[in-house]
Amino acid sequence: MTLETDYFDIFCKLSRAFGTVATQNELLNLIVDSAMTAMDGKAACLFLFDEKKEFFTPVVQKGLSENYFHASPVKAMGIVKAIEKEGHLVFKDATTDPRLEHHEAKKAEGIASLISVPVRMKNRTIGILSLYTANQRDFGERDIAFLCALADQGGVAIHNNRLLTRLEKNATLFLDVASSINSTLDIQEVLKYMTEKLSDTFDMRGATIRLFNEETQSMQLMASHGLSDGFLKTLIATINDNGTFRILKGETRIVHDTDADQLDEFKDAMGKEGIKSCICTPIMVCDKAIGIMGLYSEDQRNFPNELLMMVEALGHQGGLAIQNASMYLKLQEDKENLEKDAWSHRSWF
Repeated sequence: MTLETDYFDIFCKLSRAFGTVATQNELLNLIVDSAMTAMDGKAACLFLFDEKKEFFTPVVQKGLSENYFHASPVKAMGIVKAIEKEGHLVFKDATTDPRLEHHEAKKAEGIASLISVPVRMKNRTIGILSLYTANQRDFGERDIAFLCALADQGGVAIHNNRLLTRLEKNATLFLDVASSINSTLDIQEVLKYMTEKLSDTFDMRGATIRLFNEETQSMQLMASHGLSDGFLKTLIATINDNGTFRILKGETRIVHDTDADQLDEFKDAMGKEGIKSCICTPIMVCDKAIGIMGLYSEDQRNFPNELLMMVEALGHQGGLAIQNASMYLKLQEDKENLEKDAWSHRSWF
């Protein structure tokens, strides 16, 4: 059996295996194990991009000691850029190559050669897959092609796994909010629960729910979570802000980078609060915006479409909760008035 056939058979088995893993941790371990087994490596490591720390972090490694030093974050980012440009990087002698760090640590670890390829998801590099060998090795075109294909397949599998996890999380959140709305008519309790649940589920710094008072033409804060009093006061005072006006017209506003967005005085408030990105969506009742629900993140984030759809749906759910509570209060008021009228009529006789 040729090397080409070996790689083909292994890749077919891996493709089937990627569809069977239940968790992302199992998936990452499968990618690393597959690289080592197929290419007869001494060790392998998978790095994934950490948006909060803004550099690539080793998440799964096999065959390396706990004391092994990876490249510093600054050096690593330079290597990542080179890998993205070239499609891969080969270090035939990892113990002397000037592009790498910790040469003595590599000697002590028994590492001779090293190859790294990008793990991509939708044309974006989300990770790096590195294979280490015990003997100096010239990686052929087929070796490189296989490892790149494995990394690409891993990127697709990671994306699908993350998507499934988010969908399950969103479905659970929607069910929890709907159950909360059905369990009580205390609107303050429901809205407070929503801000807390949204912040925790979507890993946000905080969340707010504000309602528009048509009589005073002002915003009223109904619930919040995770944000300072000073920032909340600024939010309430921004009714004349152009962005707030557009949201009250029914438009969801997404800010991926608050430093680059023209938010006028609101931009300064976000900077002081440490907010880097946000989503603000209208709270709707019968096709009319009665308020704004905002989610605020400390990180620059590219919000996926399913998250935006969920936030907009929850805006409608919030509107439904407010409408239900308002109707209940109105019925209570009507009932009291009816009882008073009935009593006054009885007093005539």
